[in-house]
Amino acid sequence: MATREPYTTAFDEDVQADSNANQCPECDGRVTTNAVETVCEDCGLVIDEQRIDHGPEWRTFDEDECKRTGAPLTTARHDRGLSTEVGRSKDANGNALSGRKRRQVARMRREQTRGRFQSKAERNLAHGLGEVRRLASALELSDSVRDQACQLFRSAQTEDLLRGRSIEAIAAASVYGACRCNRLSRLLDEVSEMARVEESRVANAYKTLNEELGLPAESVSPSMFVPRLASDLECPDAIRQRARTLAEQAEELGVTTGVHPAGFAAACLYKAAREEGRWLTQTEAADVANASTATVRTHRDTLAEQVA
Repeated sequence: MATREPYTTAFDEDVQADSNANQCPECDGRVTTNAVETVCEDCGLVIDEQRIDHGPEWRTFDEDECKRTGAPLTTARHDRGLSTEVGRSKDANGNALSGRKRRQVARMRREQTRGRFQSKAERNLAHGLGEVRRLASALELSDSVRDQACQLFRSAQTEDLLRGRSIEAIAAASVYGACRCNRLSRLLDEVSEMARVEESRVANAYKTLNEELGLPAESVSPSMFVPRLASDLECPDAIRQRARTLAEQAEELGVTTGVHPAGFAAACLYKAAREEGRWLTQTEAADVANASTATVRTHRDTLAEQVA
């Protein structure tokens, strides 16, 4: 009976002893791991191979240029970002194309546009995600919130919630829902102002999303609006902290139930500014909160009566 030759490895800087793993399951020999596989030095058994490379996905040919394999997948595109974009007047090296080549590329781009969507549902998804990206950019939302809103729009289409409703309303409701789930200080009228539909239709769409999808949205509190309004009014840190304290005390007492959160936050800033001796008018506080001066004045009186 022939005996198996011991497994020998060539020189490899990545070879290392696997101290965390057990011994070889067949001969209890010493196990080593390199960049490709895990083997036993005594019997040559290959225990694991084709390991995942957790290194960077780019290749560097010089210090100033990195070659990547492509953009990462994203939920903000209907095809996860895997679609092909046909250029126009230049080739891959930046050289100008001839007239014959430009006409050929134009025909290719036209055919690529026609075959981009396989169904009407995919076309609606692309239109809706484009509207979500536009709203997220107009509201200056982060990429993570934008991706959550896009995923929410996908879920709404999967659950057939677009039937009988406009794509723009569902897109705006998805953005507002993502803001609510992340406790961002965005009101429904702010999102509706950037959208291309009425506020009532956006509110109806958000109500449908909240009921059908069970969004983990939390109620909007006035303390969430204090930092943003203070930044718009260029208030110092002392006024911002005092206004935040007033808003939190009012929330604990339960006097903020059913109030306009941004208007109440503006009243907190107004009261804190007057305590610090800074001249801040009710009109300035109301303008940044998109509320009326009467709202700020009413909440100021409530703070004077209920909160110390």
